[in-house]
Amino acid sequence: MTMRITRSSGNVYLDVGFPRPEAENLLIRTDLMVRIERLIRRRRLTQAQAARLFGVTQPRISDLVRGKLERFSIDSLVEMLSRAGARVRLSVRMAPRVAGRVPRTTAARTPRGRT
Repeated sequence: MTMRITRSSGNVYLDVGFPRPEAENLLIRTDLMVRIERLIRRRRLTQAQAARLFGVTQPRISDLVRGKLERFSIDSLVEMLSRAGARVRLSVRMAPRVAGRVPRTTAARTPRGRT
């Protein structure tokens, strides 16, 4: 029996078949949730203490540490980190050019005022 190994794209959600936009969103939320959980552990906070720090309820912290990804938006996670004194930065990189796509700078454009 031969085992086939496939190199990861770097995004587990993309690798298991989610569409790229959803996979990117899931990966960002996962990263933010992991960072919040690490902060809670590093500061040795109870869920009640963490809730006060992040400005949410204790059940929200319970959802977070249990990995309930679908219950958190990127905005809510960034706000929680900000309340704890963290600085959140977003890095955007353009994907490699895909064959058959016209680069934006060379695409035909309609002059202003004309339709």
